[in-house]
Amino acid sequence: MLIPLVAYLGGVLTILSPCVLPVLPFVFARADRPFVSHGLPMLAGMAVAFAAVATLAAVGGGWVVGLNQYGRYAAIAMLAVFGITMLVPSLADRLSQPFVALGNRLAESASAARPARFAALSPLLLGIATGMLWAPCAGPILGLILTSAALNGASAGTSVLLLAYAAGACTSLAVALLFGGRLFALLKGTLSAGVMVRRVAGAAVLAGVGTIALGLDTEVLSRISLGSTTALEQSLVRRIEMNRSNAPGAASGAGKPELVRTASTTAVPPARQLALAPEGPFPPLTGATGWINSAPLTPEALRGKVVLVDFWTYSCINCLRTVPYLRAWAQKYRDAGLVVLGVHTPEFAFEKRTANVVKAAKDLGIDFPVALDNDFAVWRAFGNRAWPAFYFIDAQGQMRHHQFGEDQYEEAEAVLQQLLSEAGQPRVPSTFVAPQGVGTQAAPGRSPAQSQETYLGHQRTHDFASPGGIARDRASDYPLAAALRNDQWSLGGNWTVEAERAVLNRAGGRIAYRFQARDLHLVLGPSADGKPVRFIVRVDGKAPLADHGFDTDPEGRGTIDGERLYQLVRQSAGSKSRLFEIEFLDSGAQAYAFTFG
Repeated sequence: MLIPLVAYLGGVLTILSPCVLPVLPFVFARADRPFVSHGLPMLAGMAVAFAAVATLAAVGGGWVVGLNQYGRYAAIAMLAVFGITMLVPSLADRLSQPFVALGNRLAESASAARPARFAALSPLLLGIATGMLWAPCAGPILGLILTSAALNGASAGTSVLLLAYAAGACTSLAVALLFGGRLFALLKGTLSAGVMVRRVAGAAVLAGVGTIALGLDTEVLSRISLGSTTALEQSLVRRIEMNRSNAPGAASGAGKPELVRTASTTAVPPARQLALAPEGPFPPLTGATGWINSAPLTPEALRGKVVLVDFWTYSCINCLRTVPYLRAWAQKYRDAGLVVLGVHTPEFAFEKRTANVVKAAKDLGIDFPVALDNDFAVWRAFGNRAWPAFYFIDAQGQMRHHQFGEDQYEEAEAVLQQLLSEAGQPRVPSTFVAPQGVGTQAAPGRSPAQSQETYLGHQRTHDFASPGGIARDRASDYPLAAALRNDQWSLGGNWTVEAERAVLNRAGGRIAYRFQARDLHLVLGPSADGKPVRFIVRVDGKAPLADHGFDTDPEGRGTIDGERLYQLVRQSAGSKSRLFEIEFLDSGAQAYAFTFG
């Protein structure tokens, strides 16, 4: 009960944030009407619509983005008409005539209570429209709720927390609306004063619509969010975390899963020295949304086999570098009773498409079973928290060991050898494989990359350096930054920066990034209609020559022919700070994330 209560209190605190300003005109425009029949239905519709839209946003996927966008267009149009009718009373009278006639007919054919119910329909619809546009600054509490939804999947619990948050915000707005109604009653002492107040409210509504349509509600106001509000929310967040950590059965770290690509490793002694104590039974695989290279598998069907479960996603560089080892182990120990089972849990929307994963598996030479985990159901069943992740299951169906990250290959193979020996397999080899990956599957450089993964979508990006900042979800012209520090990046040309990607609207667009690593990779996709996009890469203003990546030639030329990770730079010597630039010769390029190695 504590967490929903904290979510509710976090919503109450939004009244102190500048981010609530764009929706205030829509709320106060109903201040001249009775609260119970007009203000309350509007706030209820606003809370429910916000919770529904935020829940859908947590699901991810292109269809959700499109649905939300069309919903915003409809809401903007509805509220714009509402504002105009407040400015022009005669237009409001003409537009309301059909509804007045309908109400009269309903009043004649039903009890007096029924028209009152229909009277609440108009403010309810306005509230739903407002809720679809309402995008409060993601303070610590709302950020915690949305992050949990992204990690654990949207669920009834997510919707309850979002509804509690929205209800808290609407509670504070209700208090403000009640006081606003009293103020309105004082101001409209005469008919002319009432008309004037109504027109001012209509102008405010149109200003609010314009602010939201231009993206200023999230772009500008989020930058002036009050620190005191954040401090209050942070204290509430600490209460949430304390409650989770003290919950019965809470595992260490289980309450803070990190949905990140990880190249970090934890040194462990060789498996021959590990006790490999049971860590729990083989979790269910029933949440898989599809299978590649196999019919659906179950823990019961795999009993008697040693199973290595690998969580991966095909645009993850750290995952790709484990593939040569997984292939080698699957082949070397297949006859000894090993089953390598991939669980493909996607990060980006395009990785949810079965055809893309099938093609990636074929290109990578993966012939072992792969479960498609688009809903993160298997991920949650294992309590997983990173890509790549290995889970080792013995022949009795018990999990005996797990690893996160790369570079622990000898330890992993020693675990496999031990579990196969325990299963009664004779003559299990004691040597280790040493595959040589090519391109994106090649081992990372000896020196750790200094640059960290950087997303280009506005939802998770950082260190963006183009003057003027990011214009969220709308086409905008971006000037390249004059200079970049390490790990800063910049756009040039006309782009639309969406939640998880940046989309180029006109040919000639550029991306610049100052990095320090041997390898630079960029997750890219072609135009929306699948047409390839040509590009040219420059390093410190010149062709890369010997430093070109697997997906470029020495002159830096390449083509985006699918949605995947592209290796654009592989320095032949050293990993000093360099300025990377990519120019797209065709429109439509989709850019998701930089990764390094």
